[in-house]
Amino acid sequence: MDYKKTTAPANTVTRDMIGMAEETGNIYEMVRIIGKRANEISVEIKHNLEHKLHEFSSYTDSLEEIFENREQIEVSRYFERLPKPSLIAIQEFVDHQIYYRNPSKEKDKLEEL
Repeated sequence: MDYKKTTAPANTVTRDMIGMAEETGNIYEMVRIIGKRANEISVEIKHNLEHKLHEFSSYTDSLEEIFENREQIEVSRYFERLPKPSLIAIQEFVDHQIYYRNPSKEKDKLEEL
């Protein structure tokens, strides 16, 4: 996923928690869903950053040979400018882009029938 195209704000925004939680019916369940998605996004961003930085790594044993690579700095700046994973996850939740389910609720519904 290209996180540069996300509509998530770069800074924290005040949100109506009660309104956001109407879909799940429980604020804590909503926070759990957003938290799990934020962890997934964080791992994916970290993996992408490591992959891109690995392209610029040099395999020398000497610390004196460490130098600044301009492309490496630009890649790092790109990832620093991205919104935080929690902000991206909140935006995805608000935009209904996260699929989630609660097996215990589904089980309760089946037992009622």
